[in-house]
Amino acid sequence: MDWSIQEIAKLAGTTSRTLRHYDAVGLLPVTRVGVNGYRYYDEHALVRLQRILLLRELGLSLPAVGEVLAAQEAAGHGATDALREHLVWLRAEQYRLEAQIASVEDTITNMEGGGPLMAEHMFDGFDHTQHQAEVEERWGEHAFASGDRWWRGKTPAERADWQARAAALAADWADAASRGVDASGEEAQVLARRQYDWLSGIPGTPQTADGHPTREYFTGLGEMYVGDRRFSANYGGETGARFVSDAMALFAEREL
Repeated sequence: MDWSIQEIAKLAGTTSRTLRHYDAVGLLPVTRVGVNGYRYYDEHALVRLQRILLLRELGLSLPAVGEVLAAQEAAGHGATDALREHLVWLRAEQYRLEAQIASVEDTITNMEGGGPLMAEHMFDGFDHTQHQAEVEERWGEHAFASGDRWWRGKTPAERADWQARAAALAADWADAASRGVDASGEEAQVLARRQYDWLSGIPGTPQTADGHPTREYFTGLGEMYVGDRRFSANYGGETGARFVSDAMALFAEREL
């Protein structure tokens, strides 16, 4: 089964001109061209277009989208694997949007009720630079500067890959918490090890001589996940964050 370029443009909320451009730059080759000169796309092309549009939602340029798709294919990731990664990111984005919604609702409630605005919660879920002050206050200017250089030095494709892996970890935590997994059990401790290894790759954070997070930093982050709604939203809410924090604390007690 296939669809004409006009049908696909309408379904995807884009234009025939855009789809022709995607074909011209090698992102979305047309499946076939009919005798009448019309372009047609099959199911595989539709899946690829969905992946392209999802990556564009991340803010990636067309060359960066091409890099991500090529990297996924080189790594042997099929369309299903790639879409699973996208789904993980979308769920993490859902948690972020839920934090934004709660923040705006609180602001409206306080404004209508004449109560004081809670400045510390007004920007939950938003991307802003207030983290710089927090990082510098907690761990020093060097911590933020090192992390900022590391992040800015990544290509858009590398940033998207890192975000997808971080979102996958957060989604796995939230899933385990929703299933009532024991924080001291093997599954939770494997997740804690992944959290530990993930933090090891971020420069500028408090680390041991061999480049791993210090015990104090690791357990302190776990406590912060619970106490700060901006972070607990990444793990499905306060209950999920408490599960993460408990598992991290037990991991630190046993391994660090």
